[in-house]
Amino acid sequence: MATTKVSAEPGRPFIDVEREFDAPRELVFRCHMEPELLKQWLGPGRLEMIVERWEPRDGSAWRYVNREADGTEYGFHGVFHGDPSPEGMVQTFEFEGAPGHVSLDTVTFEERGGRTILRIHSVHQTVEARDAMIAAGMESGVVEGYDRLDEVLQGLAAA
Repeated sequence: MATTKVSAEPGRPFIDVEREFDAPRELVFRCHMEPELLKQWLGPGRLEMIVERWEPRDGSAWRYVNREADGTEYGFHGVFHGDPSPEGMVQTFEFEGAPGHVSLDTVTFEERGGRTILRIHSVHQTVEARDAMIAAGMESGVVEGYDRLDEVLQGLAAA
């Protein structure tokens, strides 16, 4: 299984993520665009994913909720900037449990010999906001989500 690299340089308000997938770029991109595929992998597996709105085009908003078995919900929302393409996408990201702490996330999909290198550059308003995101468990959620994405991609490739 591939390794997800998450880095946050001290004193800088950025989080960088990199993961290689054994799947073509178009398929990895598709898993980021289609709500039915997105909810199969995004976030921790113990949580139910409810996609309330996901319209990947310039200026359109998105919102999803992760629900615990006990009914506790964690909401997230943002706006797409520019039209997403297999080369990449840009969106804002806000955890509703920490309103006002918005990040700007740039995702790129680089095809390399039938495999895809996914990179995220997440810019936070302050180093403190970035640190709070990391302290909230962002890294473990990203790692688990991308492990689940590997499984979804394998299933799609086999179909």
